[in-house]
Amino acid sequence: NGYGTITAPGNDPYVITVGAMKTMVTPDRSDDQIASYSSKGPTQIDHIVKPDLLAPGNMIASLKGSGTIINTYPNNTVPQSYYMVNGSIGSISGQYFFLNGTSMAAPVVSGAVALLLQAHPELTPDQVKARLMRSAYKTLPRYSSTTDAITGVTYTAQYDIFTVGAGYLDVAAALADTGIGTGTAASPVAGYDSATGAVYLVADSSAVWGSSAVWGGSAVWGSNIFDQSAVWGSSAVWGSSAVWGSSAVWGSSAVWGSSSLTGFSAVWGSSAVWGSSVNTGVESLSTFINGEE
Repeated sequence: NGYGTITAPGNDPYVITVGAMKTMVTPDRSDDQIASYSSKGPTQIDHIVKPDLLAPGNMIASLKGSGTIINTYPNNTVPQSYYMVNGSIGSISGQYFFLNGTSMAAPVVSGAVALLLQAHPELTPDQVKARLMRSAYKTLPRYSSTTDAITGVTYTAQYDIFTVGAGYLDVAAALADTGIGTGTAASPVAGYDSATGAVYLVADSSAVWGSSAVWGGSAVWGSNIFDQSAVWGSSAVWGSSAVWGSSAVWGSSAVWGSSSLTGFSAVWGSSAVWGSSVNTGVESLSTFINGEE
């Protein structure tokens, strides 16, 4: 999905909005890739930085309910060999079914929340969200490419803050984390400085992200998220080869300015509708997440 495609209820700054990763059907996290159907931020109108986390949301095997979905997607049936030592590849399970989507990724995070609260029942919802985000796995690639087997078209995804959020859910790291954040865990806003062409995170003064270095932007979103050369590319923010879809965030013009969403010119163009003042009444984090190299 293209940028600016996260809608309700995921556009609420206080909820945990989850993007989907493909596990590539391996137990190794290092080969996982962002799913093409995982919606990207920022949110429309208010420019909230979303998603907050990524979790597995591709080829998720779960209980098969009654209905017509099995008739619509017969190839999504689960072979017995997937979960039985002596199961046959040709024998289809009558109890399980594969599904894909962020709706499959969100329950993975819900399970992580349950484990975290089981271990630390004193944590507040804000502290749970902040801990999951800070402990998330952040060693992600800059780009990944996927070729559609039917059309032969190759799609390139860039792993920026509006695609991966704070990173990939790491349950073990979250359980091992002992930090207790103070304040809210409302997702920050992406602000735009028309004078410098820079984009930065803007957090409410009561938010945990601005309270200390321990919970600051780099600690939660990772140092690479703020590295222009690593995350944003050497030319336009999204890179000249990226394919982000055709929908626009800001109305009839392009998402970030007057050129196409997939265009070669700077994404944060002078006609982007950030307004002349984006920092009123809020506390800006000092680290820019976009700008000239």
